[in-house]
Amino acid sequence: MTKKSSAAAPRHVAIIMDGNGRWAAARGLPRSAGHKTGIDALRRSVKAASDFGIEYLTIYSFSTENWSRPKTEVTFLLELLRRFIRQDVAELHASGVQIKIIGARDDLEASMIAMLDDAEKLTAANSKLKLVVAFNYGSRQEILRATQAIANSVKSGALNVSDITLETIAGALDTSGIPDPDLLIRTGGEQRISNFLLWQCAYAEFVFVPEFWPDFDAAIFRRALDEYAARDRRFGGVKAQTA
Repeated sequence: MTKKSSAAAPRHVAIIMDGNGRWAAARGLPRSAGHKTGIDALRRSVKAASDFGIEYLTIYSFSTENWSRPKTEVTFLLELLRRFIRQDVAELHASGVQIKIIGARDDLEASMIAMLDDAEKLTAANSKLKLVVAFNYGSRQEILRATQAIANSVKSGALNVSDITLETIAGALDTSGIPDPDLLIRTGGEQRISNFLLWQCAYAEFVFVPEFWPDFDAAIFRRALDEYAARDRRFGGVKAQTA
């Protein structure tokens, strides 16, 4: 994990896309309208990230906690994801976007797993922008899976307890091989990270914007990047004093 002293150019931006329901309620619309409009915001954000030269963009699309929402809403959200994959992956592929899905898959329908696998395989060689989609994802659950995997390696004799390092844990996470986020943006005015990338965001800068996700665009994205650029990232150290 490479550390940098300047906050001028984030390599990896993560976004919690919040406020779809409140956006819809403010307009007297059903929550589904907010989720549907949020897809347009996602398309704008992917394009903006590419235009801004960001290497990695991670989006929190569906959390493990989202399963507790009303069944009709969950069904709609899953169908939105299917529709996004069917309609947008080919265009993203043509634009040089690589897609990686993080989160648990064991309990998903076989057809959904196949769609996610196909999207990753199709775009695997692309390098303009790495789009990481956190789906059926919860950071505590991710850390639990990583811990279990490491424990099994110790039990089998493949790994000694004394050899477990920070890199060992990072390598067992869903985000293995992906640099930690430099910047985490959350829309909708809430100021929490909601079980998202807890390990990975140890030294991320947080920017909370008041706009709901369906209104997120390149201008708001740029504003968040400007705020990030003004930060002094010391990673627990002390800024060198000039004479």
